[in-house]
Amino acid sequence: MWQLFHFPLCPFSRKVRLLMSEKGIGYELVRENPWDGRDGFLALNPAGRTPVLRDAQRGTVLVDSRAICEYFEETVEKSPMINGSAANRAEIRRLVALFDENFYGDVTGPLMHEKMRKRLVLRTPPDSRVLRETMRLVDEHLDYIDYLIDNRPWLAGATMSLADLTAAAQISVADYLGGIDWSGHEPARGWYSVFKSRPSFRPLLSDRMEGLHPPSHYADVNA
Repeated sequence: MWQLFHFPLCPFSRKVRLLMSEKGIGYELVRENPWDGRDGFLALNPAGRTPVLRDAQRGTVLVDSRAICEYFEETVEKSPMINGSAANRAEIRRLVALFDENFYGDVTGPLMHEKMRKRLVLRTPPDSRVLRETMRLVDEHLDYIDYLIDNRPWLAGATMSLADLTAAAQISVADYLGGIDWSGHEPARGWYSVFKSRPSFRPLLSDRMEGLHPPSHYADVNA
């Protein structure tokens, strides 16, 4: 069976978990804190980042969430998540990059550093200036999600795709860390609420990071 090396608030691991669940691929979770620099983990991925997926029986190790997702798109026919015409597949990949890079760089990454890493690893207080800028930027990203949902059933088009999984994974971590203000973003909030009710998403809502508690609305599928 596949082993997925992750930690509870890794958005890229969450994206892989969503994809594997939607495709019905079995796996077991292995907790890995990348900041520990464990030699055994660095042997699997010298970059020292999660997620890493391993099938010990096959001797297969997959690294990087986009590479892992593309691997399963090529090898598992059920529930394709990069689908449609060539133009639609390009749009899916564009949005995956947008949320993996821009949303993570603007929102998820800074929140994780200020509210998780500083508290649990560095033992220092968060920078309020960084948090204010993050809240400003998340509003801009939610505006764009509002625009997409106002014009499409799902983020990239007519059907759910890897773009939706990627965005939901990033938002779920930001929401856990109290970094999402849904005020004035009903289209984005409605889209995310639909995602929260999916069976593939429920295990993410029950995950907890030791020493960090999510806001009360976090696991409420109606919030």
